[in-house]
Amino acid sequence: MRIQDVIRRPLITEKSTSQRDVVNTVAFAVDTRANKIEIKRAVEAQFKVKVAEVRVARFRGKMRRQGRFMGRQPDWKKAYVRLAEGEKPIEFFEGV
Repeated sequence: MRIQDVIRRPLITEKSTSQRDVVNTVAFAVDTRANKIEIKRAVEAQFKVKVAEVRVARFRGKMRRQGRFMGRQPDWKKAYVRLAEGEKPIEFFEGV
C-alpha cells in the first residue's frame, strides 16, 4: 500500500479540535487495511512531524434507506495520532 493512500481525510469535529489543542492529537479517516505502523509513517511523511502514538478504531457501516430501497454505508477506520512533545500542531486550514 502506498503512503499517499493510507490517509483518506482529516476528521474535523468538535472532539478532534479540542484534542488537537489540549493533548496535541489529530484524528484522520484512514484506509481500513492500514495498520498503526503504516499510519505513523504516512503522517510523518506527509506532514513532516514526529508521531508519538497511534490509536485506531474500526466502525461498521450503517444501513441506510431511501424510500423502499435499502443500502449500506461502507466500513471505515479512524486513527488518533498523538504528536511528539515539542511538535507544532497540524493545521488543515492554513491558507484560508
